[in-house]
Amino acid sequence: MPKTADELLAKARRHIDRMTPEQALSATRDGAILVDTRSETDRQNEGTVPGSIAVANSVLEWRADPAGDATDQRLVTGAQLIVICNDGYSSSFKADHLRKLGHEHAADVIGGYRAWKNAGLPTTEPGLD
Repeated sequence: MPKTADELLAKARRHIDRMTPEQALSATRDGAILVDTRSETDRQNEGTVPGSIAVANSVLEWRADPAGDATDQRLVTGAQLIVICNDGYSSSFKADHLRKLGHEHAADVIGGYRAWKNAGLPTTEPGLD
């Protein structure tokens, strides 16, 4: 029986850690890696989180696969990976995929980049990425 997108999202979120922007910032200060899966256009137009690693949403699983041929070594250090997207939806799916790849404490940011920025947390100015 087909499921709705909301059902799939709820299922993914049952398996991951979800963090407020403030919790994610604290975690990065303790060594977690913030992975920004937003498009280059969104990063240019809205700014970025300093120190985050930009990885295209379409290739995140390949970059974070410890056994893959296209692995980004910055993502397989054993540090917690926290995914941030625009509004906190696709990041939940991606964090669940990372968990299935062996990143057992993968997390996402509730409300995404826009919640981060609205909370007044550190960002770069648009167009400076």
